[in-house]
Amino acid sequence: MPLKTSVAASIASLCISSCLLLSAQAQKHYEPTIESLDTHPLPAWYDDAKLGIFIHWGLYSVPGWAPVQHANHDFASLDYIVNDPYAEWYLNTVRIPNSPTQQYDKEHYGPHHNYYDFTPIFNQESKKWNPDKMAAIFEAAGAKYVVLTSKHHEGFTLWPSKVANPNQTGLQAERDIVGELTQAVRKTSLKMGLYYSGGYDWTFNRGPIEKPADYDNVKPESTAYGLYADAQIEELIQLYHPAVLWNDIDWPKSGKPLQVMADYYNSVPDGVIDDRFGVPHSDFTSPEYAKLDQISPKKWEECRGLGLSFGYNRAEGEAETIAPKDLIELLVDIVSKNGNLLLDVGPEADGTIPPIQLDRLEKLGAWLKQNGEAIYGTKPWTRANGTTNQTDAAGHAIDLRFTQKEGHLYATLFGKPTSATILLHNVTAAPGSEVTLLGNSEPLKWSQKAADLEVTLPSTLPGNYDWILRLQPAK
Repeated sequence: MPLKTSVAASIASLCISSCLLLSAQAQKHYEPTIESLDTHPLPAWYDDAKLGIFIHWGLYSVPGWAPVQHANHDFASLDYIVNDPYAEWYLNTVRIPNSPTQQYDKEHYGPHHNYYDFTPIFNQESKKWNPDKMAAIFEAAGAKYVVLTSKHHEGFTLWPSKVANPNQTGLQAERDIVGELTQAVRKTSLKMGLYYSGGYDWTFNRGPIEKPADYDNVKPESTAYGLYADAQIEELIQLYHPAVLWNDIDWPKSGKPLQVMADYYNSVPDGVIDDRFGVPHSDFTSPEYAKLDQISPKKWEECRGLGLSFGYNRAEGEAETIAPKDLIELLVDIVSKNGNLLLDVGPEADGTIPPIQLDRLEKLGAWLKQNGEAIYGTKPWTRANGTTNQTDAAGHAIDLRFTQKEGHLYATLFGKPTSATILLHNVTAAPGSEVTLLGNSEPLKWSQKAADLEVTLPSTLPGNYDWILRLQPAK
């Protein structure tokens, strides 16, 4: 059979198989019970994606400010609440007497300023936004999916919801930001997901949250809010069919979270749901600014900002922004333990990604272009961590992280060795194995030294950060 015909036949066969799989998924009907929802399989696309982009964008992007002293995100402390580093919580902290945010607001906007007066400014600024350009930036960064805040705790929606808010008007962006970004993202290779703040809406229970007990006290639980939240998220599902449905802060007790989940899976069979609906079902867990110490059998996803905040914070600089090398090692560490990284950007009011955040995305994208083979579509190895006999120029030990795929074992070096010969502790290569360095196609010299693998590295290492050795076959 001619090559072209063979390839065409293979593609046709693949398409038929994919269509049959999608058809089988589509025929599955989910009921609003934990037992039924728990039969939903984790979609391969999400398991393989490894990197997503979170976007926090709303009225809080206009002032774009928060204190920066709480780098450890100790949520339960009173001082943290008063000095909250999350700029997207501006409406809460601006109402705490004598808080730094309240002082900032008075200095810049006057003593009688109303937070929702930012609405016309946001609408005017967001007219400058180019969704195609934003989507292209995320694709170049190596991300595989995007999750946009459709509504944050302030209650302001980034889509033209037809669900009326009974407490307040003027709570919608003039542009259908959700729709426009969804369309732009789907022109690329990425999938589009949506965040919705189900647990907090400060137009229903205005708070503010001033002490740790208020985290629960300010959750709106009225019948009206349950109906409102149910209707809005169902509207999002039907209008935009998001690939990720990312709720926050639980679902109101007066709402119907299991019905929402069943309706979502029946509408988007290969979609995924996070673990923040307050019910015992999810496709993944979502630690925030926290990673795991070991491989997790269940899929997980760390969400965090490039800085200390999710929303844009003009007070952040180099000191508050994760360094390129640390960002790369964070991603590798997460992937080695069966996780994804949902990395947040906080655009300015006009949709511009701040230069320091853009720099990190560009550096991450360049690294993934060379090393993505060891990230995308991989599985954890028998262990995540390893050690070597090497240190970098600063004297720091060069540790390892492992992933595997298709008979290959990948060992990422966390640092640049000072010697050409490196010993990978407790790594065994089978006789006849080939060892290479991603970004360099030449086979490397290696030998087995008892339980350790000794590899001679090239005199020049490609790229600037964290190099990856590939062993085939893995053992």
